[in-house]
This record gives sequence, structure tokens and C-alpha cells, in this order.
Amino acid sequence: MNDDQLLRYSRHILLDEIGIEGQERILAAHVLVIGAGGLGCPAALYLGSAGVGQITLVDHDTVDMTNLQRQIAHTMERVGTPKVDSVRAAVHAINPDVQFHGLQQRATKELLDELIPQASVVLDCTDNYQTRHLINAACVRHKTPLIEGAAIRLDGQLMVIDPREPDAPCYACIFPPDAQFQEVQCSTMGVFAPIVGLIGTMQAAEALKLIAGFGKPSSGQLQMLDARTMEWSRIRTAHNPDCPVCLNNL
Repeated sequence: MNDDQLLRYSRHILLDEIGIEGQERILAAHVLVIGAGGLGCPAALYLGSAGVGQITLVDHDTVDMTNLQRQIAHTMERVGTPKVDSVRAAVHAINPDVQFHGLQQRATKELLDELIPQASVVLDCTDNYQTRHLINAACVRHKTPLIEGAAIRLDGQLMVIDPREPDAPCYACIFPPDAQFQEVQCSTMGVFAPIVGLIGTMQAAEALKLIAGFGKPSSGQLQMLDARTMEWSRIRTAHNPDCPVCLNNL
């Protein structure tokens, strides 16, 4: 690290859990973020400010006025512009040294199979059930850690999936891909603005822990936040031996 970096990341370096070596691992990391909305905005901002060397952000959408209630990387001036470009501008305003790759397209199986092998960790910041399963399956195939986040109304969820661990449950172990239920979105159900910030920030924190190699990742459990009481509940999760996605990952 040069003198400017030593100064910029000094508060990380002072932590015994991170130090010089941990910060260098963060600088060398490549994080793939899928989704530039309420979860992806705070996640990308914290990853960039923390010094993640490369961030690849995938999102097909443009900034809309209704996004500004909670998607904190976007501004009035950037309404109508691609979300990936808006987040790039926000991240570079904080840390211009980050190599930021913005892809304005949907996350297809082919794209995920191209991008995920290059990533240190993946953050799923989407709000689409089918896309979540595409991301999970690709991370299992390539044995890449995945941080799942979700938020709707006043409820949030967080799950760390690490296919490198034997017997580690994946997203499909808990939420079967063929499950039939009504898709809920904040455009029709509403969402409490700070809840997406809380979950997105925790996704970034779990990613940085994995990259720097400290603490205990919250894998093997589904964490749920009720913003009405600000209480967390945790459900221990286990590998489903009949899971069609990670059946061959043992």
C-alpha cells in the first residue's frame, strides 16, 4: 500500500482482525454484486469505501423517482440514467481507486457462469425469486461464496452460503426452486426505507469478513429482522440431501 492508502484505510488497519494483511486482501478482492437497488446501493458504497479492489455490478434498470426513497446511491440528477452508471459515480465519488465494472443487463445463466469464477464473493441484491435461484446454482457450480439479502415491507433476511464447505446448505436447500408462491415486490407491497440499508450493509460486512478472513460467517443459518421491534431471529439451516442444486457438492 502507498501512503495515501495507508491513510485512507488506517481505521481498518488499526483493527487486530484486519490489519495490513487483511486490508491487502480486501484491495486484491473482486466482488460481484447483482442488483443496484435498495440492497445493492449500500452494499456497493461500503465495499467501495472499504477498498475492495474490483466491483462488478449487474443491473438492467434505470433510475426512477420512486427509487430515491431508499436506493441511496442514486440522485435526482441521475433519474433516467442506468443504475450501474449511477452507482459507479457514487462509489468513485468516495473512492476513485476502485476498478468498477458496470453491466447494464439481466443476470442470465450464461453471464453468471462467465462472471462468478472471477469473483472472490457474490452478493445477491435482487428481488426476483427466479434470479436468486440462478445465482445460487451458479455459485454452487463454481464453489463461490454467496451473500443473500432480501427485504420487503418491514422484514429483512440475510443468509451466507459457502459452497466450499462440506455439507453447507445452499439457497435451494431452504427455498426449493419449484416452490409455488406469489411473488411479492416493493412496488406493490411497499418497503421501509432503512430496512434495505440495514440488510445491504450487513451483506457488505459479511463479504468483507470472508475476504479479510476474520470472525465467524453466519453460514448455516437464516437471519430474519423484524423492523417493527428491531429484533433478529435465527433459524439453523442444514444441507438437504435431496436438494437438486447442491446434491453433488459434497
